[in-house]
Amino acid sequence: MKVLVTATSLRPDRPNPALEQLNRFADKVVFNPHGRPLTEDELIPLLEGCEGYIAGLDFITRQVLEKSAALRVISRYGAGIDRLDLEAAKARGVLVCNTPGVNAQAVADLTLALILSVARRLPFLDRNTREGRWPRSTGIELYGKIMGILGLGAVGKAVAKRAAGFSMKIMAYDPYLDEAYAKNEGISPAGFDAVVKAADFLCLHLPLTPQTRHIISGKVMEAMKPGAIIVNTARGGLIDEQAAYELLQSGHLGGLGIDVYEEEPPKQSPLFTLDNVVLTPHTASHTVEATAAMASLSVQNLIDVLSGRDCPYIVE
Repeated sequence: MKVLVTATSLRPDRPNPALEQLNRFADKVVFNPHGRPLTEDELIPLLEGCEGYIAGLDFITRQVLEKSAALRVISRYGAGIDRLDLEAAKARGVLVCNTPGVNAQAVADLTLALILSVARRLPFLDRNTREGRWPRSTGIELYGKIMGILGLGAVGKAVAKRAAGFSMKIMAYDPYLDEAYAKNEGISPAGFDAVVKAADFLCLHLPLTPQTRHIISGKVMEAMKPGAIIVNTARGGLIDEQAAYELLQSGHLGGLGIDVYEEEPPKQSPLFTLDNVVLTPHTASHTVEATAAMASLSVQNLIDVLSGRDCPYIVE
């Protein structure tokens, strides 16, 4: 049995209990030779003869799936499937699994780190201090502010708990919101527009779908409080980056913290020029604990499917 592994955190030169388990299961394991998410043309030859595929953030198109005759299961190393043609996978009879929730604490940590970094302009202050300057910069506090959360899934809930520790008031929008949970945790449920307009800090924890692409449009950002800060650790396509740049430059938006981009890696983005923007390279889930959990579950999902056992993490 042949398996392809493209998640960039899973490499043959790094000891990993999950890979050891996979090597015991499969006859041959092929790895990502490029160290980055793969394109359609790169995936097709690598998937030849593979029955299983542990996928990173590759572009898994209909063409890829139609050319992969032996493929039976795609096990996502992570939760998002916006780069995977799920309908084409279903048409081919390929099961798709993911690892929901296992990186929630890591992503929530980075979300709060970005909030604090933007609110206090930490990268700007660090850079200037290292360069021999002694700047003064007046930031804003989190205490008593309104945290707006779009998407109250595992990550959104973890962010809410952290925000509560800063004595923030929490509002949340989720089309499938667990109202009992929100009530128990002191979270105020509200509609999308109400959360956006009230938030001092707006955090995005939504999946990227045709309906949510550019959900944070120029018009939406114009409706936000002057000086509000947006943080996105979910998917890059949720924000209209050009509109965000214009509103950051004008001063209407107070700041932006982003870990994900419309194009990855971003090239010559105008956001690079702004001191009220903090950027990280799609690294929210990259902690020792989260990467180990995603590796373990993605491998177990693949083995369960290929062994004919029930897998609770099949994406419908």
